[in-house]
Amino acid sequence: MQNRPHTTLFMLMSIDGKITSGDSDSLDSDRDWKRICGVKEGLYQYYDLEKQTDFCFLQSGRVFEKIGMNNRGPSVEKIPVTGVVIDNKPHLNAKGLRHLSTWLDRVIIATTNPNHSAHTFGGNVQVIQYNNTIDFSALLTELKENFDVDRVTIQTGGTLNGLLLRQGLIDELSIIVAPLAVGGKGVSTLIDGEAIHSVNDLNKLKALELTSCDVLKHSFLHLRYTVLNYS
Repeated sequence: MQNRPHTTLFMLMSIDGKITSGDSDSLDSDRDWKRICGVKEGLYQYYDLEKQTDFCFLQSGRVFEKIGMNNRGPSVEKIPVTGVVIDNKPHLNAKGLRHLSTWLDRVIIATTNPNHSAHTFGGNVQVIQYNNTIDFSALLTELKENFDVDRVTIQTGGTLNGLLLRQGLIDELSIIVAPLAVGGKGVSTLIDGEAIHSVNDLNKLKALELTSCDVLKHSFLHLRYTVLNYS
């Protein structure tokens, strides 16, 4: 039995694996794809499925900053969800933390930054502090042992997705494929990060087993895979 929560990577991507519209932070799939005919008609299915995900999610502060979390006021509705946010820089400011704390039941900031404003925020905002780098295996173990988290939905950016996948910390993929071809070099994909450099690195690639393939309305697909994390 694992001493960490069961993890599912839940993401929306284009048919060519892109998770955003271009190479600028001003572009965002959540905002942009609602404007594209042939795509906007079926996007609601992604959000409907997102509402059925786990009661704990793992996200990055960079993604939250990109979608405007730091510009939002206090939430008028609180949901029974724990949000775990990876945020070293930090990307989240006090206003962003205020929104998260009023929106979520519990906010956990994992950071290497001893000056992160979450340290003095209090309330339902807690901090897991690391020295130089975040140990994601240890983080997941702590979520299970100290926060009673049994399942986590991961919705981070491509680089962090790739890091977690390579470390064998993702158990399942639940991917909504939009009928859209984005293209372009330098555009974030579902799995980013450093490429392998030789056949000696082939063990870093992850094989998957398809568990379901559902054809949704408006040419969307829902693909589910088990990650074959061989020891």
